[in-house]
Amino acid sequence: MIDAEPAALQQMLDVFSEVDGPVLLVERVPRNAVSRYGIIAGEPFRDGVLRVTDLVEKPDPNEAPSEFAIIGRYILTPDIFASLEQTQVGTGGEIQLTDALRKLLAVRPIHACVLQGTRLDAGTKLGYVNAVMHFALKHPELGPELKDTLKQLVR
Repeated sequence: MIDAEPAALQQMLDVFSEVDGPVLLVERVPRNAVSRYGIIAGEPFRDGVLRVTDLVEKPDPNEAPSEFAIIGRYILTPDIFASLEQTQVGTGGEIQLTDALRKLLAVRPIHACVLQGTRLDAGTKLGYVNAVMHFALKHPELGPELKDTLKQLVR
């Protein structure tokens, strides 16, 4: 889940309207977490935007080209389908979108929008609870009462 203003997709659409090409949403992650993500290498394009120079799926932390992880939001162009058709089975015994994007990068620019906001990982029980609490605390009706409840619970 993503909490961002403007919304993450709007941030990406703003970049897309500028570059007229594929846009990936990325976030800097700790070096020891890069092996869980597709990782990009990039050079500055403008504030908050990178021009992608390479991509690798779930690299070893010592071999990762950066700490910018692709976080599952993409604006792609139709030419991704030709790249997917040419992509061999990769990491995990699957055709990886990251590998297809790497092929596409050989023929056209790809840009990465650095998320301006908070990404919440609900993939674990604790992460799910944290995400629910994050949004509940921001809710105009629930937030104030929930804050009071939490204060009482942690006494």
